[in-house]
Amino acid sequence: MNAPDRYEKFVVPDGLKKVAYERDTKVPNAATFTLQREDHTMGNLIRMQLHRDKHVMFSGYKIPHPLEYRMLIKVQTDGSKTPIEAADGALKDLQDELNDIREQFVKEAERQQPEAMIF
Repeated sequence: MNAPDRYEKFVVPDGLKKVAYERDTKVPNAATFTLQREDHTMGNLIRMQLHRDKHVMFSGYKIPHPLEYRMLIKVQTDGSKTPIEAADGALKDLQDELNDIREQFVKEAERQQPEAMIF
């Protein structure tokens, strides 16, 4: 078949950075982050978390082509934060939220069946 190997969707090849940053020269306080080997799940999570920041004026993502395993995230701020600071804050907040969800899940699972938990 002509289909690419499945691991190519997830494994970042040697010499390729997982995340690249490019400042936008035409739009003030804007940048594009390129994430390798990520999909719509991660793109939508990051975009929505960026929207929660009052200093972010715009955030969006796109996957240029289904056979290119990269995602572009565009961020524009009001100038009180850089796009890197906004993205860093969004990722830290998202990590805290996901850790909280995991803790709640584990507590509830232990409450339901304490002897069967292996976490």
